[in-house]
Formats: sequence, structure tokens, C-alpha cells
Amino acid sequence: MAIVALVGTLDTKGTEYGLLRDHLHRRGTETILIDTSAFGTPRVHPDIAGADVARAAGTELADVRALDRGRAVATMARGATNVVVDLYDSGRLHGVLALGGSGGTSMATQVMRALPLGVPKVMVSSMASGNVAPYVGACDITMMYSVVDIAGVNRISAPLLANAADAVAGMAEGFARSPRAIRAADLRAQGRPLIAASMAGVTTPGVDAARERLTRLGYEVLVFHASGAGGRSLESLAGQGLFAGVLDLTTCELADELVGGILTAGPDRLEAAGRAGVPQVVSLGALDMVKFGPLDSLPRRFRDRHVHVHNSSITVIRTTATECAELGRLMAAKLRTATGPTTVLAPLRGLSTLGVATGPYHDPQADAALVAELSAGLDGSAVELRTVDTHLNDPAFGRAAADRLHHMIGAEEARAAG
Repeated sequence: MAIVALVGTLDTKGTEYGLLRDHLHRRGTETILIDTSAFGTPRVHPDIAGADVARAAGTELADVRALDRGRAVATMARGATNVVVDLYDSGRLHGVLALGGSGGTSMATQVMRALPLGVPKVMVSSMASGNVAPYVGACDITMMYSVVDIAGVNRISAPLLANAADAVAGMAEGFARSPRAIRAADLRAQGRPLIAASMAGVTTPGVDAARERLTRLGYEVLVFHASGAGGRSLESLAGQGLFAGVLDLTTCELADELVGGILTAGPDRLEAAGRAGVPQVVSLGALDMVKFGPLDSLPRRFRDRHVHVHNSSITVIRTTATECAELGRLMAAKLRTATGPTTVLAPLRGLSTLGVATGPYHDPQADAALVAELSAGLDGSAVELRTVDTHLNDPAFGRAAADRLHHMIGAEEARAAG
């Protein structure tokens, strides 16, 4: 029988959690109701009480109640995480379901992020129609918008909560029959060596050529969309030592972080593989642009720039020579700290489908500023910089990048073997 953990503050959301529990029981799914309330009295009887959650955090509930609200919530979140991980490790959990507003969502998704990829996780939240990156992180959390606030059961919330319960029950039933948790150690030990590759729509031809070459060479290539979340996922998994190599040809999230675009992967992008000593081939894909939302959301200060409507949801502007120079310095500073073999391939005839000679973002001066500052910043380091007289989406460029990474991986394996 599938077992779903329900994690939440039963002092304020007990009625709603009782509805979820009863709905799951009617369809034959077992539940473990975990109370994360720090102060109030639960409105429904939990299977794991707040006092037990506090003890799992190494303290007592009375001591938690003596803390300020922020520290109390953090303590209960830590305890709930320990409880849920223990349940999963002992084989008594096949999925997690939670509901809440900003506070409840923050607490419950912290718990969910501690579980391996592949374990079903559903979060019903009034925050799910906005920026969910702080809640999801690099995890496979399913976010469901509650439409109305989680404040009682009504003719809108009742069917939506039932949908959420049905969704997690279906996932958990499948997981109970055939567990499919994704752990880094297991992936490293099974099948072909894994390569991480970064790609965007405007770098697809070049990355596809590299992916096809690496596949023929015996690797399995995992492609991450350079959309902010994709970059964070790549960084997270690379930091766990999951990959034999990283083909980071699309580093455009750095431009969004620098200039203020919406698809940033945060300030730590382009660091994890180097820190973990993973062989990496890096390029400058789509650093000729910064991404924003729909055209009418473009900040006024950028409206005199070279604006291109990519689609109804994404508008881009061309990076300037000054911004490109700063990106070159930034990349060099990050890559100089790499502890593993690192090669940068710099295409000289365009960084994206928009930057080729006939494209709207063709700007040799800006691209040259990027390469010049990158070269200066890497001078004297162990990082190899190669310029290639083609554009990034030339299939020959992708194949050359793949071949270089394959050579580096082989050399590193030979060195490790003694």
C-alpha cells in the first residue's frame, strides 16, 4: 500500500489536512499526518505530533515556543525534514503532500527538497502562480496553485484539494510498485558515463551536434535548459559529482545575473563543476543577449537598446561591449578557481542564432571585448582558452567541443588510474 506523508501546521490548516487525509484513505492510500505547528493546538489528531517533530530537531516543543517566530519555524522545519527523511529511508514513505501560504510553502518545500529526485512531491500553494524558484530550487516538486487562499474548505478549494490528493496518490502508488528515486551514487554506478550539457533555443544546433557526437562516443548526455532553473539544476548535480564531464556551451544565465534579466541562475553559476574537479568544456553561448518577460514588462531603461521579441513571453536585448567585457572578467574569475581540467572554446563568428553574420545581434566589437577580457583574466592560469573561427551553432564547433571533452575525460581517467 502506498504511504503519503502530509506535512503542515495543523493548528491553522487542520481542517484542510483532514480533508486530504480522508480523501486519500477513501481511495486506499495510507497517510502519515505530521504536525509542524510551533505554537497552536492542532485541529486534527496527527500521527506524528509537534513535540515529536521538535525532538527530531534536537529540542523540546516548550523550548521551541520560547523562541521568536522565525527561529521556531526554522526549528520545526528542520525537525520535519529529519522525520520525513527517516520515514523514507525506512521504506515507510512513497510521496509527500502539503498545502500552505508563503510560510507553509517555505517549510514544506524545505522538507521535500531533502528527498531524492523521483520521490513524489506535491505542494498546493497560494504562491504557486508567482516566482516558485525559492521553493522548488533544483528539485522535482510539483507546484499546484490553490487559486483561493488556504483558509477553510469551500466550493473552490474542496475540488482542488481533492485533485491534489488524487495526483499524489497516483504518483505514490506507482512509486510503491516500482521505486524510482534518483540518487547520485546509483547513477554514477549504472550505465554509460553521464555528461551535463547546457542549451537554449538559440544554441540548439551547436549543442545538438555535440550531444550526437558524445552519444556515439558512449556517453549519456543530460541537457539542461539555460533558463535559470536549468542552470541551478546543472550546478546542483555537478556539485554532487554526478557527471563524468560538463559541456557548458550555453552560459547566458551569467548575462541575466549581471544585467538584471529574469532567467538568472544566481551568483554561483559556472562554479560547481570546477569546485568538484569535473572536466569541463565551456563556451559563450547566448552571452550576446539578456532575457526579460513580455515586451510591455521590459524596464524603461532598456527600451533604447536593440530589442528582439523572442516570443510572447520572452523579450531580449543585446549585451553591450561594456557588459561583454565585464562578463569576460567574471567568467575568468570563476574558471580560474577550477580544480579539474577546464577548456574554454570561444567562437569568433557569433554566439547564438541571433549573433551570426546575418543576425540582428551580430556585433563583432562586443564579442571581441568578451573574448579579450576572458583571455586576459585566464592568462597564467591552468585553464586552456581556444578561439575557433566559426559560430557557436556550426556543427563543426559542437563536434570539436565534444571531442575536446572526451579527450579530457580520458586523460583524467588515465591520470587517476596511475
